[in-house]
Amino acid sequence: MSSASNGRLTVITGANAGIGRETALDLARRGGRIILACRSRERAEEARQDIIRQTDNQNVVFRKLDLASLESVRQFAEEMKREEGRLDILINNAGLCWHSDEKTAEGFDLQFGVNHFGHFLLTNLLLDLLKKSAPSRILVVSSMMHIYGKLDFTPTNENGDRYPNLKSYWPSKLANILFAKELARRLEGTGVTVNSLHPGVIYTDLWDSIKADHGFVWGTIMKGFCWVLMKSAREGAQTTIHCAVEETLHNVTGRYFADCSIAEESEDAKDDGLAKKLWEVSAEVTGLE
Repeated sequence: MSSASNGRLTVITGANAGIGRETALDLARRGGRIILACRSRERAEEARQDIIRQTDNQNVVFRKLDLASLESVRQFAEEMKREEGRLDILINNAGLCWHSDEKTAEGFDLQFGVNHFGHFLLTNLLLDLLKKSAPSRILVVSSMMHIYGKLDFTPTNENGDRYPNLKSYWPSKLANILFAKELARRLEGTGVTVNSLHPGVIYTDLWDSIKADHGFVWGTIMKGFCWVLMKSAREGAQTTIHCAVEETLHNVTGRYFADCSIAEESEDAKDDGLAKKLWEVSAEVTGLE
């Protein structure tokens, strides 16, 4: 895959802010068609206009995608298959943090639903386009915080909630890596590679919700502390960009990256049995199978 992405189509979820926006900006400079797959039209349009202004690439477009709604995911995928003839790079970048009590449209934990279930369904629904465009790449943005994640597949609780313990940020980041590994195994020989990555600890809009969860004063202190220690969004986007365009990675699949290099994931993230179980549950939840 040439580092100059002319003629290639890239979809980036959550591309209106943070590392998603910086990734879109970099790839737009290289040419090709960039689709900003975002929930907020207003914020995505602002990002789109800014990217076009900085790159002079007029082929940057917005398509609405709400990963908290599986129906929205299906609508997005149908629109892609109807209107786009190819898909060369899919970057599952969107992520939520600090949304502890919120639910998706289907009643699942919002963080796990957006960070994993939504991307699981989206990716599977776009596989035909990716295979058609091979060699192509799928990237799943995870986090080093996956090392603290545990997956509990208890099917229901006393309230009848489905998979009530598949929740919160850390488990969702573990799920990202397991999903990428299992998908890579299933796509062997197709020309579609799948890798996951840790972008670094990034100061982005994910941290805006700290004030809401912890109060204004404590939230302001925490955000100031984070600002000093964290990478910028531009710095954080470099591993995603590397995995998207680096020519030497054209046959690398099922790996986990950090700082633009292959990195070591947790023992749970290496568990093939856990990856298969997660796939089965995810397919059930999303109605894929």
